[in-house]
Formats: sequence, structure tokens, C-alpha cells
Amino acid sequence: MTNSARPLAGTVALVAGGTRGGGRGIAVELGAVGATVYVTGRSSTAGRSALDRPETIEETAEQVTAAGGLGIPVRVDHSRPDEVRALVDRIAAEQDGRLDVLVNSVWGGDPLTDWERPLWQQDLETGLRLMRQAVETHVITSRFALPLMVARKSGLVVEVTDGNTARYRGSFFYDLAKSTVIRLAVAQAAELKPHGVAAVAITPGFLCSEALLEHFGVTEANWRDGAAQDPNFAHSETPAYLGRAVAALAADPEIMAKTGRALATWGLYREYGFTDADGTQPDFAAHWAKNLEQEYGPLGDPL
Repeated sequence: MTNSARPLAGTVALVAGGTRGGGRGIAVELGAVGATVYVTGRSSTAGRSALDRPETIEETAEQVTAAGGLGIPVRVDHSRPDEVRALVDRIAAEQDGRLDVLVNSVWGGDPLTDWERPLWQQDLETGLRLMRQAVETHVITSRFALPLMVARKSGLVVEVTDGNTARYRGSFFYDLAKSTVIRLAVAQAAELKPHGVAAVAITPGFLCSEALLEHFGVTEANWRDGAAQDPNFAHSETPAYLGRAVAALAADPEIMAKTGRALATWGLYREYGFTDADGTQPDFAAHWAKNLEQEYGPLGDPL
């Protein structure tokens, strides 16, 4: 039996790509409502990933536990089927076959994205590596994790993307990866629906990640000061906002009504009432419509 403060007490989640950014926010907020969260990624105290950033899965797991859940870090390269299979076998053994929430948040494509050149001028291997990192990892993880949910005839798969529209995202391989992730949710939803398992895609608005904080020279404590350099930054949102959106979805007993949809924080906060870490409710779509649409065109219609 769960209570209103900890609706996910007793549930088990896997956040693939939970080292930093949106993945970390999701993992921590799932913990805040009582979940046991397996936090996976390549960046660990045992060694950094190719991104060479300081955040680790162990840090995220500690934050999950501090928030009220149980964080379990497992170093996994989600592009390697053998490592993902071993991870899922471990979860099944430790949790009596239970997995309630799967979050596919593996990305790591920022240094691989070419924002300056069209497809025919880009390095092909770099672009294909982005696709392997941002799409194949999700497919591999779902392939091995979904049987646990199907066996229990319940659960939620969350595909984390950027944008919930058909609007072009500014770079060929980036756009292809992010729009494909939405299609992964649609396809999984179709196959999982007869088994009582839901699948959705979700996008944040202007996500205030660790890398973005560094770019603006601010910290989590004074992050809104970045608006002095870019007024749009005042309308950004912390990873906690995305995390609370996912936590609300995972706790929704009517989640099957949303299966197959591409969702966004700016729509879900109205329905579920959650706030960002500072108590605000950022609405990036509203900000875009008022301040950016004239210059850049409509944000796009939801898929």
C-alpha cells in the first residue's frame, strides 16, 4: 500500500542514462516518491565516459537515496547488449522479477552534433555514431527490460526526447535521433498495450543542465542570473521539473490513457500540478509563442 507522499513506494525503476541532466532529475524525483531506482551510465567513480564530465552514477544514486528512495548505481554501456542483459538479469534477481518503470534517457550526443553544416557536408561516421548512441541504446535496453514488465502485465516506459513536434530541430542527425525516439515510444506502445504496459515520450522545455549552467557561468543556487546573458534562460527549467513530470506519470493509475503519446513538461504541469525546484511552473511553449514565434516560426503541433 502506498500513500500520497510516496506513491511509488515498493516500485522499481531503471533510469538508463541517469548520470546527469534530465536523467539525473528523473532518477532523483522517482526516489523522492519512494521508488528503488537503478541508475545506469558509463560515468562512474571507476572512470569517466568519453564525455569526460565529472558527474557520476554514484552521485545520482546518493541523491536518489537522500531524496527518500533507494539509489543503486550500476555502470553499464547501453550500446553493449551483453552488459544490458546482465543488468536486467541483476534487477530480476534482486527485485523478484519486478520492474515498474523504464526510462530510456541515454544521450551523450552533444559533442557529436554538427549545428553548422547540412547532411552532405557532415562527417558520416560521427553522425552514425550519434544515432547508435542516442537510438540504438534505447532499443537494446528495451529489448532486455520489457519482458519483466510484460510478465507482470503492468509498467511504464518513458522515452526522453527533445521536442514533441514534427518541427525540424536544426541539425540532421540530431533531428533524426530525437524524432526517432518519439517513434520508439509509439511503436512500443502499440506492442505493449495488449499486455497492460504503457509507453510515452517526454520532452522538457529549455532544460537547465549541468553543461548549460557551466556555459552561463552560474550554479544551481543562482542559475536564474544567466538571464542577464540570454533572456530566454529565465524561462528554463531544472532537471527536477522533468523528473516530477515523470514521477507524476509513473504514479498515475490511468497512465494507459496516455500510451503512445509525445508529452511535454509544459502540458503535464497543468494536469498534475507539480512545480520546479523553486516553486515556479515554467511553460516553454507559452514563452515561445509570445517571444520567439515571430522570429523562428511556430514551435509545432504536438505529435
